[in-house]
Amino acid sequence: MLIVIIAVACAATGGQSDSISQQRKWEEARISHYRFELRIVCYCPFRGRMPLQIEVLDGQMVSMKDAHGVIITKTDAHFEYFDRYATMDRLFSVLEAHQGGKADRVTAKFHPVYGFPEQIYIDRIKGAADDELRFVISGFEQLP
Repeated sequence: MLIVIIAVACAATGGQSDSISQQRKWEEARISHYRFELRIVCYCPFRGRMPLQIEVLDGQMVSMKDAHGVIITKTDAHFEYFDRYATMDRLFSVLEAHQGGKADRVTAKFHPVYGFPEQIYIDRIKGAADDELRFVISGFEQLP
């Protein structure tokens, strides 16, 4: 019984070794063209633009739209910020960096089949207000 509880807790928190195995699962799936929705939840000025709809081809973001259907280009004030989270590989990199000591608390939940993160929660400074960052990935679709 205790072993089952520990296993469930590890899956929910998504420790660093779990992240590595999930990233391996994602890489082994070899999905080169996909679309997903990304909701960045933070104390940020762009909250009303969430979720973003992002399309990725061969590891590169090829299109990004906000919740209102507005295409986000390089001239957008928030493009650089959004772009750093615009592929599954970049989300894994963010997760790895914060699990490596950049944050006091990091949890993640992964897609059961493809292994990409479905949720990432980062609390940079425990007890500090408004420093938390959450990513919610939904609507994943593999494209031809």
